[in-house]
Amino acid sequence: MTLAPSHLPLIPRSHLFGNPARAQTHISPDGRFISWLAPDDGVLNIWVAPTGALDQARAVTSDRKRGIRLYYWTYDGQHLVYLQDQDGNEDFHLFAVDPETRITRDLTPFDGVAVGISAVSKIRRDSILVHMNRRDPKWFDLYDLHLATGALTLLVENSGFSAFVADDQYQVQFASKYSAGGSFHVMRRADDGSWTDWAQFAPDDARSSGVNHVNSDGTAAILLDSRGRDTAALVRVDLATGQARILGSDPRADVVGMIRDRITKEPLAYIVDAGRREYIAIEPRIQPDLDFLAAQTIGDWSLNSATEDGSLWVVGGMSDTSPGTAYLYDRRARTLCKLHGARPELADAPLVPLVPVTIPSRDGLDLVCYLTRPAGAAGAGPMVLFVHGGPHSRDIFGFNPYHQWLANRGYSVLSVNFRGSTGFGKAFTNAGDGEWGRRMDDDLLDAVGWAIGQGIAEPGRIAIMGGSYGGYAVLASMTRNPETYACGVDIVGPSNLETLLATIPPYWESMRSQLTKAIGDPATAAGRALMRERSPVHHADRLRNPLLIAQGANDPRVKQAESDQMVAAMQANGIAVTYLLFPDEGHGFARPANNLAFNAVAEAFLARHLGGRAEPITIAEIEASTMEILEGAEALGLPTA
Repeated sequence: MTLAPSHLPLIPRSHLFGNPARAQTHISPDGRFISWLAPDDGVLNIWVAPTGALDQARAVTSDRKRGIRLYYWTYDGQHLVYLQDQDGNEDFHLFAVDPETRITRDLTPFDGVAVGISAVSKIRRDSILVHMNRRDPKWFDLYDLHLATGALTLLVENSGFSAFVADDQYQVQFASKYSAGGSFHVMRRADDGSWTDWAQFAPDDARSSGVNHVNSDGTAAILLDSRGRDTAALVRVDLATGQARILGSDPRADVVGMIRDRITKEPLAYIVDAGRREYIAIEPRIQPDLDFLAAQTIGDWSLNSATEDGSLWVVGGMSDTSPGTAYLYDRRARTLCKLHGARPELADAPLVPLVPVTIPSRDGLDLVCYLTRPAGAAGAGPMVLFVHGGPHSRDIFGFNPYHQWLANRGYSVLSVNFRGSTGFGKAFTNAGDGEWGRRMDDDLLDAVGWAIGQGIAEPGRIAIMGGSYGGYAVLASMTRNPETYACGVDIVGPSNLETLLATIPPYWESMRSQLTKAIGDPATAAGRALMRERSPVHHADRLRNPLLIAQGANDPRVKQAESDQMVAAMQANGIAVTYLLFPDEGHGFARPANNLAFNAVAEAFLARHLGGRAEPITIAEIEASTMEILEGAEALGLPTA
């Protein structure tokens, strides 16, 4: 039997889930500055320092609530831009800050409007391209936004498109849209503003194909394209002749990214991930860079940003036992200089390996999974099945704070790329359509059966945990297989597929056909029957074991009503539940105090029902958050004042 690693110190939750010391490191286009996110008064803000003097860094923003999660340098050298919403409602505003004066401006101060960044051009340096649903909540129009003045110029009014592709002059070249039947169409824009059908993708190709970008001189389109093959290839299409050339492909997995020339925007290398990230050169001149970085002991690396001339890269290195380090790579000198680590407090922590394993499904699919075991584990013991969200997403190799946390508490942890996950070819992704709560759940059951058969998991001591779709999987699995899991932790998971689809954000309208393809069409009797059958709320009476539900009150994707319904159904059947609500959060918990409070409760919940170790919950930890315990407080054994 696996023993909890009592001889090892408990890794503090704050070291895993609190603010990182440094994150999102970038270099300015001119190479003069290095920027990153770091806490300022306990909240993540943008810091900037001269490239050769990081000790002179200062915070240039002053967010005091949710923290900044994503930002960009612009090419004018005078602005950084970032997005921020209100309490998780996802109505993002675009802010610009001058790194010299530290003056921050809200460039889109419109209530109930969501904005996103479409492009940042090295040619149109005084403006950026943004999309915004100000005119119609369902559709994002395209605007040229002048950085200095905030002036907005409408470029394209959206007549039903899901996305646009523009060149570096902000001339819109392509738009895409889904048909009612689920096929995907790419339209090309003529000089007079009219649209013509340029490429069509069948429903099976729609999730893995489309135009990524156009090159700098507008002569070629770069596509991801799975037509005529299972995995998506990187394809270059000459726009004058229509001739297509495959730049890269892999029969094991989709092309999931690329490195582009900073001047021409032509692909130099492409990325595949069949279990671990791999870079494959297209142009021979980048091979020495790939070889050099592969030879360094920095783990799986990613290109975070680069100078305009491409001579300096900021590279992020990460492994399963290293939470991330930023490096400055000088391509001319072939030197690599460490800038900083994301979580230096974990340098001496007892972290454990994450191991890729392939588990066969009952009908012959290969499920790429990731397993973490407690230090010194031998024999069967408690396990947490941790299910990813999406579901059109995937688990990857690298540092996973949830795996490290749970393994440190004495649990084996297994993450499964079940059917419907992306990156492993269109057949695998599309195999999830209509299979929510059925074959997707079967894949999870098969992985659990494998773990039991391998002497890893002890029957009766297995939990299931996940967020978003992963939260749905918790509810579906515990109602469908009531004896399999000793307990479950659902984070912002939908419980009723009918109400989920009826309450999607207006701006998801463009992908409605993809949603109905996945979970059922409410316009048909068969679709409604499928959705009802697969909705855990209608099977709450089958629950047998403890359930913890956590929800953000402002979640625009999975409304609070989804969790409310499930809790009410359980109560109507006399089944106990613990229900946590965060009034200032949305689809997940952004504020560190809230995330820490939730994980503290989840840790105590798992320890009570699986028997693992737990870091004690403090009153201060709870009071620092906005967490409301709506149901089941007595079952948690929380400290009282």
